[in-house]
Amino acid sequence: MRPAHVALAVLVAAVWGVNFTVIEIGLDHFPPLLFSALRFLAAALPAVFLVGRPKVAWRWILAVGLVLGVAKFGLLFIGMDAGMPAGLSSLVLQIQAVFTALIAFAALGERPTRLALTGMVIALSGIAVAAVDEGTTGPLGAFALVVLAAVCWGASNVLTRKASPPDALNFMVWVSTVPVLPLLALSLLWEGPSRDLDALRSLDWQGAGTIAYVAWVTTVFGFGAWGWLLHRHPASTVAPFSLLVPVFGMSSAALFLGEPVTGLRWCAAVLLVGGVALTSLRSFTGARWWPLRRDPLPPRGGERVRSGGSWSDAEVRG
Repeated sequence: MRPAHVALAVLVAAVWGVNFTVIEIGLDHFPPLLFSALRFLAAALPAVFLVGRPKVAWRWILAVGLVLGVAKFGLLFIGMDAGMPAGLSSLVLQIQAVFTALIAFAALGERPTRLALTGMVIALSGIAVAAVDEGTTGPLGAFALVVLAAVCWGASNVLTRKASPPDALNFMVWVSTVPVLPLLALSLLWEGPSRDLDALRSLDWQGAGTIAYVAWVTTVFGFGAWGWLLHRHPASTVAPFSLLVPVFGMSSAALFLGEPVTGLRWCAAVLLVGGVALTSLRSFTGARWWPLRRDPLPPRGGERVRSGGSWSDAEVRG
């Protein structure tokens, strides 16, 4: 990769990592389900009028929109609102790689290697260490909600792998149209219309800024840049940069929110990131157990291949 492309990949990882700190700030302004609905509304409009028609069947857009947008982000935002720290959330969500492999095995018969299974065990041990750390400082219920969010993210990765969208940004923008109404309905039922109206009436520049960041910077810029990189480089070259997301997530939370980073949390980070790296090692070396799709625009001197669903493996890292 050219130095400018490396810098762009690191910038995307930083954007996705800092996103957790921005979510934490946004939750001071909005109820969690309303905040998530506004995030997807802003991500979808006006981008949906600019990216063209959907390039995959609607059933995949609806399925990923409900599982990723409603379930994953709903649980994540509720968990963080209930007390799960932003930095720890950015770390714990990386266990989605393990759940992706397990769900792909159960649903698609895609068998992980022994090395990947070893990585899963190491990553799960990191989750256990993180749970012990959180149990001494915060609510375990909120921790469990973020783990459930990672499960939903893994399921959405498998659905995206089946959909095989040719254009990641187009797919993500159309997916963003799906969760808006369900999340608004859940917000009205769960959080109440009076709380929602109070949040909207007291909207200030900081609250609006958090919506703009999580929608336009994280989603539109982040996925647009990530897709641009995947069109020019193999997934095995681009994907490892996603492991920087929890580094930026924990660092930004410590810097801007004053979240402590304990010894147990560092231990959990090493185990989780190392385990996820082993679990995903085959995709990093170009021998991923998911089928590869030919890129219609091969570079000079040969033909390039990239994974059909690899963008979602590092999705939203927020």
